[in-house]
Amino acid sequence: MRGTTAQVSDAGRMAVTGSAVMAAATLTNGLAYLVPMLGARHLTAADLGALATVQALVAIAGVAGAGLQTAVAVHRARHPHAPTARVTLTAAAVTGGTLVAAIPLIVTTVHLPVEVVTLLVGMTLPVVLAARWLGELQGDQRFLRLALGMCVLAVGRYAGVIAGLVLGAGLVGSLLAGLVCSYVALPILRLTAASGAAPAEAPATGGSAAAAHPASGPALGLRQVMTASSATLAMLVASYADLILARQLLSPAESGAYSVGTVLTKGALWAPQVVTVLALPRMARQDGRTRRAAWAVVGACGAALVITSALAGGLAFRLAGGQDYAALGRYAPFFAATGALYALAFVLINAQIASGARWPSVPLWVAAAGLVLVAVFVAPHTFAGIMWTATAAAASAALALAVVVRASAGRRGPPAGPSPEPVGPPDLADRVS
Repeated sequence: MRGTTAQVSDAGRMAVTGSAVMAAATLTNGLAYLVPMLGARHLTAADLGALATVQALVAIAGVAGAGLQTAVAVHRARHPHAPTARVTLTAAAVTGGTLVAAIPLIVTTVHLPVEVVTLLVGMTLPVVLAARWLGELQGDQRFLRLALGMCVLAVGRYAGVIAGLVLGAGLVGSLLAGLVCSYVALPILRLTAASGAAPAEAPATGGSAAAAHPASGPALGLRQVMTASSATLAMLVASYADLILARQLLSPAESGAYSVGTVLTKGALWAPQVVTVLALPRMARQDGRTRRAAWAVVGACGAALVITSALAGGLAFRLAGGQDYAALGRYAPFFAATGALYALAFVLINAQIASGARWPSVPLWVAAAGLVLVAVFVAPHTFAGIMWTATAAAASAALALAVVVRASAGRRGPPAGPSPEPVGPPDLADRVS
C-alpha cells in the first residue's frame, strides 16, 4: 500500500514538473513567434527579411547550446558534482570563433550588413553559455528550477528585441537591445541554478552551493558535447528535410500547401518532447524501465494525434492554414504519423546518448540522406510523393534505432549499481527555443 502511495505521489510530482517545463517551452516558442509578427508591423520588408534570417541563423548556431545542455545533463546525472565550466567555455569559444570566421561568408551569401552579423555572433554566445546551467538543473532533476531557467533565458533572448521593435528602435537597435538583455539574463540564470538545491544535489556553480559541494568527479569532455550536438543537428535536418525538398521540387502553390501539412508534423514531433527532458537523467543512470516508459508515453501521444488527425483532418488543416486548405484533410494523419515516428526516434537517440553510444545519430543521418535521394531520384515530384517518402524515412529511422537500442541493451545487460563511465548527451528540450 505504501509503495502504491509513493508511486502515485511520484507520478503527481512528475505531472507538475512536466507541466512546468512544457509551459516554459511554450513561452519560449511564443516569444520567438512574436518577434517576426512585430517585425512585420514595425520594420521595412528588407529589414524584416534580415530579422527572420538572423533568427534562423541563431537557431542553427544554437545547436551547440542544445548539445551542451544535453551533455551536461547526462554527465551531471552520473556525477552530480562534476565540473562543467571548462567545457562550457570551450564550446562557447569554438562556436564564437566559427561564427567570427564565417562573418564574410554570411555577409556575402545572405546579404546581411556587417553590424547585424556582428550582433548575431554576440547573441549566440549567451545561448551556449546558458546551456551549462540548464543542463545542470536537468541532470540534477530540479525540473521546476529548469522551467524557471528556461523562462529566464527566453525573456533574455527575446524581450529586448520585442521592446526595441515596439519602441521603433529599428533592426539594429532592436538586436542591440536583445544582445544586452541576453547577457543580463546570464547571472540571473546562474543564481537560479545555484540556489534552491537540496543539500545532496547542490550544483557546483559557485557561491555557497559550490562551497558546500566542491567540484568533483571526471570533467565533461568536448567529445560528448560534439556527439550531442551532432544528434541535435541530425534531428533538425531530418525534421525539416521534406519541407526544403517540397520547396525545391513542387510548384509554389503545392509547396505552400505542403508547408501547412508540416505544421501537423511539428506538432506531433514536439508535443511529447517534455517526456524526454524528464526521462533523460534517469536514462543516463541506465534505468531501462524509464527508457521503456518514455518510449511508450511518446508512442501513445503520437498514436492519439494520428487518430485525431484521421478523424478531424479537415479541421486540422483549416486551423493550420485556413479554410483554403481544408480539402487536404485526408493527408493529415500521414503528416502526424511522420512527426510521431520522429518523436519516437528522438527518444531512442537520447537513450543511446545517455548510454554512451559514440555515433547515436547515424541511423537518423542515413534516413535523412535516403529521404533526399528517394525524393529527388525515385519518388514522383508531387505533394503525395514527398509526403509518403518523408513518412517512410521517419519509420525507417525509428525502426533502425529501436533495433540498435535493443541490441545495445542486450549487450549491456541489467544495470549494476550506480552509473559507470560518463557519456555523451541528448535532447531537444529547448531547441524548442
